[in-house]
Amino acid sequence: MESEFQGYSGTAFSPAGDKGRFSLPPAFRKEVRAASGDNRLLCIDKHDRWNCLIGFGTSRRAELKSNLKREKKLAEKRGHDFDYDERSSELFGFETIPFDDSGRFVMPSHLGELANITGGLFFRGADDFFTMWDPEELYKMGPSWRAAQASCKNMVEQAQAKLAGKGGAK
Repeated sequence: MESEFQGYSGTAFSPAGDKGRFSLPPAFRKEVRAASGDNRLLCIDKHDRWNCLIGFGTSRRAELKSNLKREKKLAEKRGHDFDYDERSSELFGFETIPFDDSGRFVMPSHLGELANITGGLFFRGADDFFTMWDPEELYKMGPSWRAAQASCKNMVEQAQAKLAGKGGAK
């Protein structure tokens, strides 16, 4: 049964698995499915300003199309140049990635490289989308990110302790 999309909120952490695999946290997985017509499809792209990735469900395509048309009209109204093709390419250049029932998905290597993803992923909700950070990149952000940084640090430490408890490395 399809559920209604409520928006992305909260934080979570996924340690890196083998072969670039990560796990979409349960709360985010539920919302992605709701925002993708109950399909297991995750859209991922590089954030346009921050050194992280963004994720969202496929239903956001309609919103992006509406934004594109609105930006074109606004530019025309103001007499500004607007490159529709370039802006469309920026908005719709995201990757659509399947995930399994447990939320596991393979991060495309080019996206991981763009956001310096070297270890786990810290997820942070932002209503219509969520951000995915390599912890070290998040720690470089300014003071307005202190709460997210503290949450991330705590979650990374918990994941490392859990791994160490299973006889794994740090």
